[in-house]
Amino acid sequence: MRIKWQVVTFDAADIEAESAFWAGVLDGEVDRDGDWHMVMVGGEPRIGVQLAPDHVPPDWPNGAPPQQIHLDLWVEDFPSAHEAVTALGARVLKEVSPGGDFQVYADPAGHPFCLCWTVDQSAASAN
Repeated sequence: MRIKWQVVTFDAADIEAESAFWAGVLDGEVDRDGDWHMVMVGGEPRIGVQLAPDHVPPDWPNGAPPQQIHLDLWVEDFPSAHEAVTALGARVLKEVSPGGDFQVYADPAGHPFCLCWTVDQSAASAN
């Protein structure tokens, strides 16, 4: 079996906000088809968004319903990535801990995702 594309699909009550958010994060475009949107990047599908009018966002990390899935997005410049995703509508769910290498956010529909980065071990050991 040959898989042509791998696409993560998010349920959302507001598919316009959800697909616009992920298109902004990935520097892509939204291909709309009724109750289904595909975020395209460089002509390739990356993230799907399907209408789910009764979608209930997960209440992570301690609530119910629990997290069902999340994305880890590895970034080179955390401060600018943080500014970009929050300007697009993300909210912080869990602040980075001292010396940490990720911060947890929710997208407009409440799906958790992380901005991750590599901690420079030489700088970390110098502290």
